[in-house]
Amino acid sequence: MRLSPARILRFLAAGTCLSLVAGTALAGPPAPTRSAVTDGNARFQVLSPTLIRVEYAGDRKFEDATTFTAINRAFPRTPYTTKVTADGFREIRTSGLTLRYKRGSGPFTRSNLSMVVAGNNVTAAPAFPSYCGFEAACEAENGLLLGHASTAYDHVSYTGSGFVAGYEKAGAGITVNVSGVPAAGSYRLAVRYANSTGGDGQNTTRTLSTQLNDATGPGLTLPPTGSWDTWSSASTTVDLKAGTNSITVRQSPTDSGKVNVDSLAVTPVDNSTYPSADTGLLSTAYGAGPTNTLGGWSRALDNPRQVPAYQHPGILNRDGWYLLDDTRTALLNADHVVGTRPSHGMNPYQDGYLFGYGRDYKRALGDLNTLTGGTNLLPQSAYGVWYSRYHAYSTDDYQKTLLPKFRAAKVPIDWLVIDTDFKSPSTWNGWNWNASLFPNPETFMDWTREQGLSVALNVHPTIADDDPQFAKTNATAGGLELDGGRNYLFDWSKPTQLAAYQELHKPFEQQGVRAWWLDYCQYCGGSTASNPQVAPDNFINQAYADSATKRGLRGFSFARVGGAEYGGIESSYPIGPWSERRNTLQFTGDTPGTWDFLRYAVRFTADEASAGLSNVSHDIGSFHADHLPDDQYARWVQFGTFQPIDRLHSDHADRLPWEYGAEAGDSATKFLQLREALVPYTYTMAARAHTTGVPIVRPMYLEYPAEEAAYSSPGQYLYGDSLLVAPITTPNVGGVGSTSVWVPPGTWTDYFTGTSYTGPATVTISAPLSRMPVLVKGGGIVTTRTDYVDNQTASVLTQLTATVAGGANGSFSLYQDAGEGSGGSTSTQLTWNDRARALTIGATRGSYPGAAAARAYTVRLTNSSAPTAVYVDGRRTGWSYDAASRTVTVTTGSLSTRIPHKITL
Repeated sequence: MRLSPARILRFLAAGTCLSLVAGTALAGPPAPTRSAVTDGNARFQVLSPTLIRVEYAGDRKFEDATTFTAINRAFPRTPYTTKVTADGFREIRTSGLTLRYKRGSGPFTRSNLSMVVAGNNVTAAPAFPSYCGFEAACEAENGLLLGHASTAYDHVSYTGSGFVAGYEKAGAGITVNVSGVPAAGSYRLAVRYANSTGGDGQNTTRTLSTQLNDATGPGLTLPPTGSWDTWSSASTTVDLKAGTNSITVRQSPTDSGKVNVDSLAVTPVDNSTYPSADTGLLSTAYGAGPTNTLGGWSRALDNPRQVPAYQHPGILNRDGWYLLDDTRTALLNADHVVGTRPSHGMNPYQDGYLFGYGRDYKRALGDLNTLTGGTNLLPQSAYGVWYSRYHAYSTDDYQKTLLPKFRAAKVPIDWLVIDTDFKSPSTWNGWNWNASLFPNPETFMDWTREQGLSVALNVHPTIADDDPQFAKTNATAGGLELDGGRNYLFDWSKPTQLAAYQELHKPFEQQGVRAWWLDYCQYCGGSTASNPQVAPDNFINQAYADSATKRGLRGFSFARVGGAEYGGIESSYPIGPWSERRNTLQFTGDTPGTWDFLRYAVRFTADEASAGLSNVSHDIGSFHADHLPDDQYARWVQFGTFQPIDRLHSDHADRLPWEYGAEAGDSATKFLQLREALVPYTYTMAARAHTTGVPIVRPMYLEYPAEEAAYSSPGQYLYGDSLLVAPITTPNVGGVGSTSVWVPPGTWTDYFTGTSYTGPATVTISAPLSRMPVLVKGGGIVTTRTDYVDNQTASVLTQLTATVAGGANGSFSLYQDAGEGSGGSTSTQLTWNDRARALTIGATRGSYPGAAAARAYTVRLTNSSAPTAVYVDGRRTGWSYDAASRTVTVTTGSLSTRIPHKITL
């Protein structure tokens, strides 16, 4: 991300429909209500034993249409019982939880709705962030954010999960629906705020305006509070209707703004006491749960003020429950038309999903995956090696220098990401190839295809008035808004502007560009989606994914996720990251190149499992650092080898093996080759993430919830089912680096050395630059490609290595398909019987064009004594044994994939 001029667009009027490009059907017809229990104004839908939809409509107008978040409510039928108890509660019981609601008590609150998870001693008392009652403190960050308003966390003593900053320009504000106003009349509207010396150098009384439902309300006068860490309250008298009122506190053109707002409250006129905040939950605009969170997510890690950076909570916590608040999320139909939810007038409305999973964290992620859509399976090539650099490469640079070095060094490469300098007339937001760098783009793109490379181009979503495409684009859009200079902005919420924006991409796509790197944030990229029920990231990332799907590709967006950003402060929109877990490869931003940040990156990907995010992509080596120390460079590359996406990137800096010393360069080459070889394993785990919701990279507690040490091991993670990865994140001492590793129960064997460990135990593992701590679970099977390939288009998988860690039984189901689009798939079951010392390779099931008819296997059995004989399908065969690593190696001839085979050692 490089800075660019920016400003904000106004929000569309309520009721506007927003069209996205039609792609694969994310949403079908209205979801069935076969498991619905209606009790007065409350409706409960039992979706799974651990997930219940809870909906309250004061007008009894319940919503069956799908939303941008909840695209599927057609779960398998779940047995449950329901009754009305003697004390007046509606009770619903499944095998996993018991939910209770006090009948006729109004909207859901912590006092009338509760849940007990089976086997868990915690009683959940959920509260909807979107709901705020009369005489309660309404957290500003949980309101609808307007214009420039953003959630911030960079001061102290605020209540809730943050406060609202960004009152810098007209249009900034928050809207909160306050329910339960007892009667029409006058009330006290109070605001908790901070006001100190700002960027204007002034420390003075400031003002904001109010809007009450559809009418202009009185102004607010906000005296100085002494410092930005000091909070005070100011109030005014407002006229409200009985029931639910929409209250907006915003900066009008005549207001000074430049304040922070923590919360607001509506009380009787004679009540001068500001209500206490509810501190029992960690509440954000899109959900609420206990404060003992497990992991979390961030939109991006651009230039963090500190590490660990602030993380929004995911759905996982130690108490074992979470409420996903979907009340304000836009509707989304099967044609990907986005619409505003129907109004309920003065009646309260709530719509949420109450997860009750206890310690079954995988079940929670599975429920989330079913509800919000399977996390996207990227093209197979995406799980290979990516290279990009913020540098003005030319056709000659790629063809005559860069790729020949990759080939000569036997460093694989699958994806070439071309950064912003390729553009013309502006290198920031031009929509044409720079002819001085790419004189014949069509020939260049033909060459990339011949080399087996997929190409992604950088895009910053504005257009300048001197761009050759501007006149046509502006006309198609129906008139774009000028960004204070010569750049024009898109409002993707407007169908004509989205169409004009997408049309700019088509000439490049016709030349063969596979994907787009949307290097964008709302206030540095300028363009936005102004509907308050869909954050800009959510909207445009879905549009990019749909556009690629329409072209017959496996659609995905390559971008930041979860909202928008201003000056490093993330907006908290009501939708969260849930849609992007199904459609986006997350770019984590422009990161610093320090050991501290590398250490945090190791933790971060696993942390994001809490939100079900699987396809996470760091700048391997970091964006900002120039020439890294040799040991740090090698350790970065090792870390990237065992990440969902391995993408080398930098700001004009060195990230390639031949740019470093022999030891670091050799290590980087070895691990990049390993990354390419690991694709059969990684791709299988990605396919499983798509169907189960369990990410490729997993925090330790996901697999070992009963082990306390699993919750305090941030320097390690599980890579798929079988691998424990503990990257070294400190400088070498005496030629080696070290890290502390918690070894889970069972037998674990070092992938590189064959050393075995028995857990649970904590050990220190040291390694030179040529190695890193990677342990294989007893019975684990790790599949790698035996032959070296430059990229994933090189050949069919006809040679496969299966590394088996002895010490326990295990299995692995190898997934394969054509690598792009649809068209079938195959699975091959590999089963290890430790007592019989036998590996059974099942007959391959399924089919797709180009699937291997025969395959040769190399079996590496670690943690093993030397065998006396080895048999393949009953025939004796040769083998070798390395006593130092206690590893037996057997290589078969080419075997038919249509029948099973057995290798006995």
